[in-house]
Amino acid sequence: MNLSTEQRHTLDGLYRSLDADDTSTAVSVIVKTRGETCDIDCLYCYEKRKEAPGGARVSAGQIRRLADIFKGRSLAVELHGGEPLTAGREHVGEILKELADLPQVVRVSLQTNGVLLDADWLDMFDTLCPDLQIGISLDGDAQGNAWRVGYDGKPVYPRVAAALNLLAERGRSVGVIAAVTPAVLDRAEEVLDHLAGFGSVNAISFVPCFDSTIRRSTALPSRRKSASRLLQQAAVNAADGPAWAIHPDEYAQFVLAATAHWITDGHFARIKLEPAVSTIRRLRGLPTGFCHFSDLKCDHVFTLYPDGRLGSCDELPWPQARLTQLESTADEHEVVRAQQDSLLLDQGKALMDKCTTCDYRTTCGGGCIATRWRQDPTNDHDAYCDYRMRMIDGVAALLAQPAHPAGAWCQSLRWRPRTPNNMRDVNAFLTSWDAPDLARGEVRLHTSEHGNINAVGLAGIHEADDLTPAHPMWRAAIEPGVWPLVDTVTRAWGLVTYDSCQGHQYTGAYLAPTGLRIGLLPRDRQEYASAAAALCRAATFASTLLPAGIEVNVGRSELTCENTGTTTPVLDLSLDPGSGQGWDGYFARLNEATAVLAAALDAERPKVESACVCPLPVSPQAAEGVLR
Repeated sequence: MNLSTEQRHTLDGLYRSLDADDTSTAVSVIVKTRGETCDIDCLYCYEKRKEAPGGARVSAGQIRRLADIFKGRSLAVELHGGEPLTAGREHVGEILKELADLPQVVRVSLQTNGVLLDADWLDMFDTLCPDLQIGISLDGDAQGNAWRVGYDGKPVYPRVAAALNLLAERGRSVGVIAAVTPAVLDRAEEVLDHLAGFGSVNAISFVPCFDSTIRRSTALPSRRKSASRLLQQAAVNAADGPAWAIHPDEYAQFVLAATAHWITDGHFARIKLEPAVSTIRRLRGLPTGFCHFSDLKCDHVFTLYPDGRLGSCDELPWPQARLTQLESTADEHEVVRAQQDSLLLDQGKALMDKCTTCDYRTTCGGGCIATRWRQDPTNDHDAYCDYRMRMIDGVAALLAQPAHPAGAWCQSLRWRPRTPNNMRDVNAFLTSWDAPDLARGEVRLHTSEHGNINAVGLAGIHEADDLTPAHPMWRAAIEPGVWPLVDTVTRAWGLVTYDSCQGHQYTGAYLAPTGLRIGLLPRDRQEYASAAAALCRAATFASTLLPAGIEVNVGRSELTCENTGTTTPVLDLSLDPGSGQGWDGYFARLNEATAVLAAALDAERPKVESACVCPLPVSPQAAEGVLR
């Protein structure tokens, strides 16, 4: 895990508690319209593992009561299951009418397996709730849907595909939730193309089956087991856990392959892809409504069951997630008190404690607590966090060099945003770099007692004039300790540097020590791709020769233009203290490490279409997809 050595944050920005007196945020309510009752029997279904009594239905009166409890707060309501359509058209119609009469309901959605969906259902939706958002559960193509079967053990894919075609005929757009299991691994491009081939699909969310902790099949009320439960029992008894479960590393690879294909094949023009879109938004500093990436997590997500149980997110373990009983709850304050008394929610927040020192915290958003639990929170090596960081690194590469998607598989370059990281006029600086006649203005060069060269001659981060190699004061503006690296990447590599620092120990000052670094500002995406690959090769070679206690890191970041507010992808190269290494030992060996890294850079050159040293995906299909 990439941990910051400088600062510990709180959970602010990662997990927001519900405040009954502040109704500015909406809450999501998952309405288990028919409990866990369903007309099919997917082997991996987490709802049926709760073994709750089925058959009852959430009533319109319960919806009304729900609105009373959260009076004054916006509600996003999702009719869910089990299978909500098993409640029948008349009953679902009553619920939709009730929701339509509640002004605080800002969104109504329906998640269905699609098996029962027909023209009559769609006619009713058009009449009662024309803005109803429909989600279909479908794990890609027929092969990918191996775990989605009827009680007879037979596939349901043909019936769901027919529902998607009917939706297209009716001009309806829907989102698809697709579980990533071994049945789709190494086939991300093929699966994405298949789902995008349905004219009704405009959004796809790939969700992981991190079910390694599942060790027994779902119980039945009778001794007689259906064909589907026999299949499930066989799958659960697999040697390494459920046969449908995947490892976080596998999910990260699938997501990156799907995202690369989504970009290169132009699917992004019509299809919203998750978790790619939310990752991109967070990389861009934008908000997202996806709770895995936002601070509106478990305290803002509720589940209502037909028997009146009101609890937190339905993916959390039950009955521990139960908060209160609908009919006996007076108002939102009682719900908040139940949340505050919930051991489960406290344990969930504790799972995020490591987020407070993670450099990825503002991009990752802490992920999903329920998914962490299912994956295996007892493991000291947090594979869940590793996958989140791997996914963010890969998507950051795809954003910076979309025409060279192989960069998504580089494991040397990490997403390491710097704050602050800005320049007055990025375009003017690039223009002056390649036009020597423009690079001759007056500059302010002052050196602090700790060796910082900037406009004011003070220690720490301060304004510095932006110079280019053509300026007569160029050499004098570069701190001597970092000059060997700056000289190599500007003279031999022909690249633009936007920042450099030789590292400062700040002995006797109230400032945290800083390490050596240089920042590269590629002129275009092609140069970015070739420079990134060359940095990976050089850093990988240098890492085997560096003195003990010092490591080389290459980071992807963004430079903000103060004049325009736009951002430009940049690359940062640094020498940092290794694990357990203090700053005294670091600075004692820094000159030696700088010489090693400078030699490694001098032995390399950025080359068009050259690759880094990191391996491509194992599967031929994935490798072909990123190299096209």
